[in-house]
Amino acid sequence: MNLIIVESPTKCRTLSRFLGKEYKIEATMGHIRDLPKKKLGIDVEKDFRPQYLLLPQKKEAIKKIKDESKKAKKIFLATDPDREGESIAFHVAYILKIKKDGVSRIVFHEITKPAIEKALANPKKIDLDLVDAQQARRVLDRLVGYKLSPLLWRKIRRGLSAGRVQSVTVRLIVDREREIEKFVPEEFWEIWAKLKKHIGGKREDLPSFLAKLVKKNGKVIKIEDETQAKQVVDELKKANYEIYQVERKEIKQHPVPPFSTSTLQQTAARRLSFSSKRTMYAAQRLYEKGLITYHRTDSFNLAIAAVEKMRQYINSTYGKQYLPEKPNFYKTKSKVAQEAHEAIRPTDVRCQASDIQEKLGREEQRLYDLIWKRAVASQMTPAIWDKTKIETQATSAKNIYLLLTEGKIIKFDGWLKIYRVKEQESERVGEMELPEVKKGDDLNLIKITPKQKFTQAPPRYTEASLIKALEEKGIGRPSTYAPIISTIQGRQYVEKMENQFHPTPLGTTVNDFLVEYFAEIVDYDFTAKMEDNLDEIANGKRKWVPVVKDFYQPFAKQLEGVTKVAERVQVPTEVTEEKCPQCKQGRLVIRIGKFGKFLSCSRFPECDYTAPHVAKLKGVKCPECGGDVVIKKTRKGKQFYGCSNYPDCNWASWRKPK
Repeated sequence: MNLIIVESPTKCRTLSRFLGKEYKIEATMGHIRDLPKKKLGIDVEKDFRPQYLLLPQKKEAIKKIKDESKKAKKIFLATDPDREGESIAFHVAYILKIKKDGVSRIVFHEITKPAIEKALANPKKIDLDLVDAQQARRVLDRLVGYKLSPLLWRKIRRGLSAGRVQSVTVRLIVDREREIEKFVPEEFWEIWAKLKKHIGGKREDLPSFLAKLVKKNGKVIKIEDETQAKQVVDELKKANYEIYQVERKEIKQHPVPPFSTSTLQQTAARRLSFSSKRTMYAAQRLYEKGLITYHRTDSFNLAIAAVEKMRQYINSTYGKQYLPEKPNFYKTKSKVAQEAHEAIRPTDVRCQASDIQEKLGREEQRLYDLIWKRAVASQMTPAIWDKTKIETQATSAKNIYLLLTEGKIIKFDGWLKIYRVKEQESERVGEMELPEVKKGDDLNLIKITPKQKFTQAPPRYTEASLIKALEEKGIGRPSTYAPIISTIQGRQYVEKMENQFHPTPLGTTVNDFLVEYFAEIVDYDFTAKMEDNLDEIANGKRKWVPVVKDFYQPFAKQLEGVTKVAERVQVPTEVTEEKCPQCKQGRLVIRIGKFGKFLSCSRFPECDYTAPHVAKLKGVKCPECGGDVVIKKTRKGKQFYGCSNYPDCNWASWRKPK
């Protein structure tokens, strides 16, 4: 009998479908050795040697693996094909006392019979560079967390934590909030003209079109107030209109590449309203069930065999017009993407979500459908649009104005036949079929509409835009985004309201303390550089101990100095208008505790009154009973709206009522 060791029971079941009785498959249930929970576990005096312990909760899994290994002729370590998987394989080999030369490490990026057979035929050794990179990340994160967190306890309050990447992510959200607070809206005006072709007579059925004022006497016009807008409108009402130029052209919209980890998380957040945690959990299940390729990847590459099967499917299902002459290839932007890895795709293109809905949960089904459509669409022909641009000249007694009209209609849907996203759908709403006009045609003015506008503050981060910002700045890696975003919410440093991240007073206080005293730790470029160092360790270009040493030595000195000089910081509280019902003297204030916001008396500790905090929507009433609408959360933390008169009124909604 041969023993194959994987991480999860689901993976065990999937592998057992392809392998015969001569193989026994056991799961580690994740990591089996890690640093101790209640102490640093790193010997900083001896090259940062980590002190690994067997995880108590994995006692049963470890015993099973040890027992089965004694009976096995050969042991294959088939953990995931990334740094974490390589590290788990290393620790399994250690506890089983397998010598370096006796290790059979197998790697596959999809759980299919051909992939497994190929991996079994080509075992290799554990990649110690990948193990070192994972170890370096773990050690760095432990040093920052265990050294900085106690300082925050002393200088701000007990129970706080800091993290090498999580603190930088909080800074992004705090910095954006400050941009919004400082933003001063500027007024500007847009002027739109409704026009139609002049042919004489009084025909009312001629198509009209809208044109936006863009230039005055050849220069871009900027209208700053109502007085200026009124002057321009008065002139335009008396002006003569004619077509100045017409430009018609055919444009191609090429398909988007298949998903990487980052783009999957962003798109699932925008389109399915999934958190990154939900996306990664569903993707993990799909991978373990053998339905998609490995979901932790920075690559846009697809295997040639997979592309060929997709092309055959496109040709037979949609026809030759949807199949390009040559396969579409996409350049991977990430400098750390491993070319051996693929983008995320279905393992069998013939298998659609509707075919396997009985085997999948609702979230898995929706995510699989998204992955399938994106991968297949990436190998289809471009969409073709007919785009028209009309420039209209309005000549008044004093000035010459130029108005612009743009419209496009789809001529051939191409890849859009199967893959549309919200951005493209909104673009289609704006399609306008324009009338046939030519240069020199006279036009009649039907209506002039001035519109007051104001410049907008930068938007708060959503799950999708935060992931995009982290990726662009090189902070963390796509596989770490989900735990980072979950952690900063769990720590009460940020909260998500209407899908937007807001920093809490606690998060802002901790951020400001770290920015003041540990500017380098929360510096965007420094954090990105550290990620580059970890990648170089993984690629065998650097050793992990010097990288950790270069970080830790100045950090330790800084920590010592800050501990002596930094003063204690108070977390600001939001004071409400309500009086304390217990002492009748203090005001109720909103504080942030371990489990979120709560109300307490401003006279604490003299008065120990506390109560749950319920956020009310101002000016919004329950559509059923007229009570206040309050913001609530499910057990899993998902926000919804309900009536304050519950349980007498059961009204609830996922959408914010108007």
